[in-house]
Amino acid sequence: MKSKLISALLCVSMVATMLVGCGAKEAPAAPAAEETATEAADTAETEAPQATASEANAEGGYELALVTDLGTIDDKSFNQGAWEGMKKYAEENGISYKYYQPQEGTTDSYVETIGLAVEGGAKLVVCPGFLFEEPVFIVQDQYPDVHFILLDGEPHNGDYSEFKTNDTVMPILFQEDQAGYLAGYAAVKDGMTKLGFMGGMAVPAVIRYGYGFVQGADAAAKELGVNVEVMYNYTGAFAATPEAQAMAASWYQNGTEVVFGCGGAVGNSVMAAAEEAGTKVIGVDVDQSGESDTVITSAMKMLSNSVYDGVKAFYDGSFPGGQTSVFTAANDGVGLPMETSKFESFTQADYDALFADMKAGKITINNNTEDSTTADLTLSNTKVSFVE
Repeated sequence: MKSKLISALLCVSMVATMLVGCGAKEAPAAPAAEETATEAADTAETEAPQATASEANAEGGYELALVTDLGTIDDKSFNQGAWEGMKKYAEENGISYKYYQPQEGTTDSYVETIGLAVEGGAKLVVCPGFLFEEPVFIVQDQYPDVHFILLDGEPHNGDYSEFKTNDTVMPILFQEDQAGYLAGYAAVKDGMTKLGFMGGMAVPAVIRYGYGFVQGADAAAKELGVNVEVMYNYTGAFAATPEAQAMAASWYQNGTEVVFGCGGAVGNSVMAAAEEAGTKVIGVDVDQSGESDTVITSAMKMLSNSVYDGVKAFYDGSFPGGQTSVFTAANDGVGLPMETSKFESFTQADYDALFADMKAGKITINNNTEDSTTADLTLSNTKVSFVE
């Protein structure tokens, strides 16, 4: 059957950005951008003091820099994934590196902090998240000799009237629909037939995650000869709220077995509800198994892989600047963390076979978000109920 309910109700004013993990929420002021690497890293539980791990180069600067999005480098999301990829390449090759935290989540603050990184000797700056789209649009002309990796976005001006990517900029996007498909398929193959999708803002990346999720669930349901129900909602923000937790709790109380929490801290609301109900959650963007025992798997963007590859290309002289790089199953850019997943019957062999088919292009997914009012998902065994 055709689930036109999603397509009719997924109407959004298109935000010409790529989400992410979705950090478009307000956050407390971060430590000053000029704080030392040691002071900043001491606040991160998972990192050793950065100045110890990375000595400045002979000129006293740091060649590789990461400017954090809202949050810190141990945020279990974009900052951490990007940091780990950059750090890995730097330490393997003896290159100095450092991260900088903006004081505010604003374009001006991001531009200022990128400037500090350049003054500190950065030849390549990693910018993790779509909130850097406008800042990178600005700084690519201000610092023509510096290269930039922009995760989950493409450079544009403030009103989206101009998009421009200089040869020194590598924008990276991900095929979220594939990651969502893998998660939905695995959940149904594991025996679950009552699912939920709780997204943040209905920006393209979140829509793609959701579209992929329901199509993967439907494919597995068709193979098994079962019917699946999916509760579907966009909270309209990326914050953890009592309202989001209450909605997830009501879904669980009414029989939903697992909810895909897709929208930054929205996932924390879903996890809190699942912990109370003793039910299950699917995480997003990175492996979120460490966030809660309720997380059975995560629809992942391989952030560290993409940054590592971008940094390597820079030093190899093959930096793909001036064009957008898309990470998909074909280049191992998305996936599920099977080593930490808690499936009961969906096996590594099952996943390998599914991923191989996706990598080979044998799986077709409708990921049309350019006009979400007309996107038509053809579903045979799945009923989607959009919840206001």
